[in-house]
Amino acid sequence: MAAWKLHGNGTIQLGEVVGPDERLGWGKMFGLGAQHVVAMFGATFLVPLITGFPVTTTLFFSGLGTLLFLLITGNRLPSYLGSSFAFISPVIAASSGKDFSRALFGIMLTGILLAIVGTVVHLAGSAWIDALMPPVMTGTIVMLIGFNLASAAWMSSSQKVVLDAAGKCVPDPATGCQITTTITGGFAAAPLTGWITVIAIVLIAVLFKGLIGRLSILLGVLVGYVAALLQGQVDFKTVGEAAWFGLPAFSLPTVDFGVAALFLPVVLVLIAENVGHVKSVSLMTGKNYDKTMGRALLADGVATTLAGLGGGSGTTTYAENIGVMAATKVYSTALYWIAGCFAILLSFIPKFGAAIFTIPGGVIGAAGTVLYGMIGLLGARIWIENKVVFTNPVNLIPAAVGLIMGIANFTFTLGGMTFGGVTVGTVTALVLYHLMRGIAKARGTDISEKADVSFPDYEPEPLA
Repeated sequence: MAAWKLHGNGTIQLGEVVGPDERLGWGKMFGLGAQHVVAMFGATFLVPLITGFPVTTTLFFSGLGTLLFLLITGNRLPSYLGSSFAFISPVIAASSGKDFSRALFGIMLTGILLAIVGTVVHLAGSAWIDALMPPVMTGTIVMLIGFNLASAAWMSSSQKVVLDAAGKCVPDPATGCQITTTITGGFAAAPLTGWITVIAIVLIAVLFKGLIGRLSILLGVLVGYVAALLQGQVDFKTVGEAAWFGLPAFSLPTVDFGVAALFLPVVLVLIAENVGHVKSVSLMTGKNYDKTMGRALLADGVATTLAGLGGGSGTTTYAENIGVMAATKVYSTALYWIAGCFAILLSFIPKFGAAIFTIPGGVIGAAGTVLYGMIGLLGARIWIENKVVFTNPVNLIPAAVGLIMGIANFTFTLGGMTFGGVTVGTVTALVLYHLMRGIAKARGTDISEKADVSFPDYEPEPLA
């Protein structure tokens, strides 16, 4: 309690701002902290639901990561660390059924590398990050990660070899054995339920203001869940078998450096998200947090490393909670201590995790349709806010090539390692950008990023 000074008399007046080192009365603080739990919850539980990770374990490392973030940043930077959507694609690619051990190793490697980057930024400053990943590349990387997941939103399936009475495979001229494919998830699993979910998300987003509108995806999932329930698509068997109280399902990673290539681009996204978070908080509070940027990256790296080591999903700073701060003007870090502790307590209720996993694949596919598209368009937002000039081929061509490789999921195998679309698109875009920029500068053909693309002398012909 001594960590925060009381703001005024414990209340907030119209137009006032509560700083990170301040607090209101504790009754109000717990109410506002609960609002942050609701804000983070919609996205945090969707990642394990899509990837198959245990919900309670993910919540545990999400809450623990948030508390570690506050400690490492000296309790100065308000932030919640929730499940990062950037991990979805590599986790799906690295997982085999319910075996996530290889994916956990990839998450752990990502966290270690991010922690190293954070340490370097803390000692040397962040200018080199801006040089490596200017806005045109940051936007491209974020966009291709979102759009790379488009096929997963439509359909996920499982295949099974057809056996005869003797247990031998039934022959097939093309494959050797006949194979049956079953749609297990995605929009295609239940189109009607999927459309109901999407329409609900859309209507909630435009009909309601404030927090309800911000929770349109979570509330839309609830509407889709009810629709699936009425159609008999929900199975409560696992909920009845689950205990009310118990430890999260911790698990250890399996060492496999072959997955490193899948997770490498995620580091770039986490850097961009953390840097953007620090800049956003600075803008809202009127304080310069640039010197805290290295600590923020280090903290997220440590949290992600622990998640990979224990069976949880990788973490990132959450824009949803920034939105709540912008709406309430309360930036106290005390709110995030409350939210982190609440998430940890929730992780010790196995029945809650089992209930989350009863959400049908059609609902998840519909939510993914909206979420993956929104992630992709966040990249476009980065371009727009930074006024990226696409009349410059140095910007245009690397972004175009990288996006197509990511969306089409170009896959190459080199030295026993398989590189998927996200990795191929990210690395290709970065290499092309810096190569083209270097050649253009050397040849004198470089077009300034602030090029004048207007036509002041143009006058339209009068209408007939």
